[in-house]
Amino acid sequence: MAGSPYVPDAKKYRPEDFPRVDGEPADPEPGSWGMQPDGTFLPPAHSPSVPRDVFVDWPGQLDHYDEETYSLNTEVEAFYPIVVNTSHSWQCIYDWDGKRYMLHYGGGNHWKLYDITDPRALTIVDEEQWGWGDPRPEFGATTVQWNERLGKHIAIQASETPRYFLNGRVANKWLDDTVEGQLKQWEGLRGFRTFEMNGPSPRDWTLLTEVSTDPNHSPGEIQEGNGVLDLPVYYGDKYLFVATAPDNTFTNQPYRTTLWTAGHAAYDVSDPAAPRLLSTWWVPGSRAGEEDDSPYLATNERWNNKTSWFGSRMGVFMPRSVESGWKYAYAAQGGQGFFVLDVSDPANIHHVGWCHLPVSVAGTEGDNVDTTQVEETGYVYVSGYPMNTDCYEPAKEIYQIDVSDPTNPRVVRTLPRPVPPAGAKITDYAQRRGSFGPKRSGYFTNTGTPHGGVIPYAFYAGGLQIFDVNDPENPTVGAYFVPPMGLKQDDDMAAPVHGIFVEWDRNIIWLFANHGIYAISTSYLGEPVIGVPGS
Repeated sequence: MAGSPYVPDAKKYRPEDFPRVDGEPADPEPGSWGMQPDGTFLPPAHSPSVPRDVFVDWPGQLDHYDEETYSLNTEVEAFYPIVVNTSHSWQCIYDWDGKRYMLHYGGGNHWKLYDITDPRALTIVDEEQWGWGDPRPEFGATTVQWNERLGKHIAIQASETPRYFLNGRVANKWLDDTVEGQLKQWEGLRGFRTFEMNGPSPRDWTLLTEVSTDPNHSPGEIQEGNGVLDLPVYYGDKYLFVATAPDNTFTNQPYRTTLWTAGHAAYDVSDPAAPRLLSTWWVPGSRAGEEDDSPYLATNERWNNKTSWFGSRMGVFMPRSVESGWKYAYAAQGGQGFFVLDVSDPANIHHVGWCHLPVSVAGTEGDNVDTTQVEETGYVYVSGYPMNTDCYEPAKEIYQIDVSDPTNPRVVRTLPRPVPPAGAKITDYAQRRGSFGPKRSGYFTNTGTPHGGVIPYAFYAGGLQIFDVNDPENPTVGAYFVPPMGLKQDDDMAAPVHGIFVEWDRNIIWLFANHGIYAISTSYLGEPVIGVPGS
């Protein structure tokens, strides 16, 4: 039976409705993309950036919400109709006094705390939401870790300039000459906050300090740069790594809604109340004045396309901490490519290897690095994610990169495109509408030790996709859970499934959809564990 009708005509995409800027990608030619006679979907070779709430019609799409559920080698342990944000949300999971908690937040002014000791019986134990005019700062991307030396939990929270919206409108610096001034005059903290946790709820946290990533600011004055992007990389010991552009010279950024191109900085947080900046690294060419001397800019075909994101969106990626003896960090720098950084001495971050990522404009071309397999196989998995709806952009692939020689990383293959099961009414998930492609495979804060040969990803309209990479030369989709769409009238169709969090130590994958939270188990991980492991 067909579901409810899809989207109103007022939100349909018409190129003539959107002002264009010289240099941005053109709309693809009709007939050059779309559903093929064999039932496959051919993505556009290029496309301009399209607002998320604008939908693109093409032949072969469903004309209604797809209310089917698709499942292979997965079980739904529980479902909770809880939403803190329909387009993206963040999670922290940590143990406290014999219970396991999940802190869930999104939108900057809303958080909920759940007791998930029994994942089949989640309960809300605390929550808070405040208005946009409230003087409290936004609740930014947060890392919670146990500090063994101090004997306490420490939380580190990012704070950044607005990334997409200004005064309720999508920013576009190429069309609105007030955007630059508004961003430079933004008065909030550009950096991070550290907290001592005296209980599981943010109400119980004590602010230790606020740190600006602008090293030259004077107290009370407006800071420079963009602050700290998602997610502070802190393992609970001495070192903190953050993604940041520390001042207003980091402006070689094609993307229309932000000014800055971020690199990475390292801090000594041995005393969380007094962090010390150790070093900063960025891709040569990120700063004004570096244009002619950077091979990562002068020869980059994305430069001046008014569309590609340059620089980091996340902190560096590592399978474990520098303090444990790990030497290399992996940085996905958007359209600038993939970098291997030597972080063995955080006071001297430097890159030792680089490789080009295939051009895939629009959308985000380099965002996430999965490092769960690198110690066993020498491979990492790198992806961007879709930003346009209705697959109106090049496919966002997951690239398998050989980093066994850190000075010469190489893209060796892509993971297979997930497809619906045989017998389904659709032959490609693009037909479901909304976005389709990888978001992230969880975060370094996922609990426990990753299982070798298994990589789960959030996949938007493709739900949860679990890749079997036990044979790295022949990766396959081994399991999936794809929930129905259109379960809420205010459904954010651009991101029907926007994130996952993996409890490796309890064999549970939490899936965050625009209509609620699923707790998923799979034979690839094993039987789910109830309670707090080891307590």
